[in-house]
Parts: sequence; C-alpha cells; structure tokens
Amino acid sequence: MEDRIITYGGQAVIEGVLMRGQKALALAMRAPNGEIVVHTEKLSGLYQSRLAKIPFLRGIILLSDALSLGMKALIRAANTQTGEDEKLEGPALYLTLFISLAFGIGLFFLAPYGAAKLIQWLAGLAAANAPSAGVAVAGVSLAGLGDSNQFATNIWVTAAIEGVTRLALIVGYIWAIGRVPDIQRVFQYHGAEHKTINAFEAGIELTPENVARYPLEHPRCGTSFLLTLVILSIFAFSLLHPLAWVWQVLGRILFIPILAGIALEYIRWTANHLDSSVVRAMIRPNLALQSLTTREPDLAQLEVAIRAFNEMRLAEENA
Repeated sequence: MEDRIITYGGQAVIEGVLMRGQKALALAMRAPNGEIVVHTEKLSGLYQSRLAKIPFLRGIILLSDALSLGMKALIRAANTQTGEDEKLEGPALYLTLFISLAFGIGLFFLAPYGAAKLIQWLAGLAAANAPSAGVAVAGVSLAGLGDSNQFATNIWVTAAIEGVTRLALIVGYIWAIGRVPDIQRVFQYHGAEHKTINAFEAGIELTPENVARYPLEHPRCGTSFLLTLVILSIFAFSLLHPLAWVWQVLGRILFIPILAGIALEYIRWTANHLDSSVVRAMIRPNLALQSLTTREPDLAQLEVAIRAFNEMRLAEENA
C-alpha cells in the first residue's frame, strides 16, 4: 500500500486525465470523434534520484517538475480538441510557468498581505482620530493601535486577517471558475482520477462500474495541498510582521517553496496513516474543500481515467 501511495498520482485536463508514476506517465484524452487518444512518455531520472528521497527537498524538486509536465499535458489536451499541433517547450514553457507562478503568488500571497496592511493602517488612522481610548472595533482597542507596542501585540490579528483573506481568495477563485461549463467537465475528470486511484488502492478490478462506487475525495489531492499551504502560511508569515515591509514581502516569496515542501510532506504523512482516527479527523477540512474541485463523473469519463491509469502502469513496467 505504501508503494502505491508514494508512486501514483494524477491531474485532470481538458477531456482527459494524466496519470503519473515514478518512471512514466500516461495522458488519456477523449477526442472529438469519441475515440480515446493516449500519450505515454518516460519520466526523467529525477524521480528515481537520491534527491527524490530527501524529505522536504524532494517535494520542492518534484513539484516544480510536475508543474512543467502538467502544463505540457494541458497544451496536448487542448491540441487534441482543436486538431492543432501547438507545442510548449524550452524558454516558452519556462516563461509561461514563470508568468503563471507570478500571477498566483501576487494574487494569493501578496494581495492578502496588502489587504491586511491596509486594514491595519485604517485601524491605526481611526485610532489616531478616536475621541477616547475606549473606542474599540471587534473587541480590539483602537487607541494606540498605530504605535509600535500595540502593533507588536496585534501580530496574530494581522496574520489572521491575511490568512482569512488568502483562504477566501482561493475558495472564491475555485468556486468562480467552477461555474464555467468547460471547467465543470475538467472537475468531473478530476473526480474520475480520484475514483480510479481510490479503487486501485482498494485492490478491485478497474472497470467504470466498479470505480464509480468509490469516493470523489482523495487525501493526496492538490486541493488538500493548497489548504495545507494556506494554514502553514498563517503561522510562518506571522514571524515576518516585525520586519521592515521590504523583508516582509521578500520573505513571503522566499517562504513559499519551503512551505510547499512542508505541505507535501504533511500530505504524504497523513496519506500513509489513514488508519488513525486522529489523522482522519485532521484531513477532514482538506477533503471537504475537494467538493469544490471535483464533480461526479459519468462512465465514459471513468473509462478515460482507467485507460490513463492502465497505460501508465504498462509504461512503468516497460520503462
């Protein structure tokens, strides 16, 4: 079971599913003519290297490689639907990844920080204009909020505002894109990917009818990773508030890969200890959030996910 947990994962794409092992990946897509198109390829030696076995460091390295593989899979899936042959490789691939990451960091990590600082500044401004020291907002005295001593005692309040804002942005963004019909189908394939891996880990024969009975949620989902990263950021970023604002901004950017490595190790650890009732309770928020990124798939979509999984395993054996 542990080898299965460590080895297999996946990603939903446009009308298809990517399944990835340690040696190979397979991408299965439903073409406009109804046929299932499959692409397989060997993974780089990075997945079998010593770096891939070092806790915390392995998460950062494998996550960066998984992002590039995922981007290529998205382009390949789009090409299957349009009949075009657009490729994304070399500098163009890395530029696209850089722009995507910069947008994500700006929206989900720096914007909440800016919102928290704005609220703090407004509270300090209100405190300076307050007629008496007894004025309070939400139970926090406004008097003196702008001076350094009061600021130091409200680090956790500011960190909480930033964390809640970040979580609200992520949940709101996922909810909003989930209203788009094409994205809803991607979320159905996401559910098909989860069901297939859940069924495999249960040891049953992978048929659409069998797989359909299994849960939409999976403890190693990327949605769980995002929520864990947000929770960790609340505590880690609170340590930066006493610093100058330049270091607060840079620190948030530099902390992201470190927190990502920790979050991935946490996800791996919980996935390997699901026999514990405490661990199952710990991951309930992660599983609950997956209700936003998964939809119930039909049998045809499950067929695609199963094909991707089986082709990936076959490619692993031949790698």
